[in-house]
Amino acid sequence: MSQDAELLELVKSLTERIEGLEIKIKGLELRTQDVPEETLVAIAAAVAAYLGHRARRRQPHFTTGRNWTSNTRRAQHAHHPLYTR
Repeated sequence: MSQDAELLELVKSLTERIEGLEIKIKGLELRTQDVPEETLVAIAAAVAAYLGHRARRRQPHFTTGRNWTSNTRRAQHAHHPLYTR
């Protein structure tokens, strides 16, 4: 068998494999279902925990100042929470 014939056979076999994979992919696309958002969040949290990401719990900080806008502006510029005293 010559090299050209061997290459032609390889190309034919690869073409058949690709066509078979394309048929399988189209079959999988038809089976996709809408997954609820809660399930996606749970899966994402489980993967993140498995990979070692430690989630931070956020806590709102309330100030007791007279002027809400100045307190908010101060908090945005300082980049740290305001503590009530």
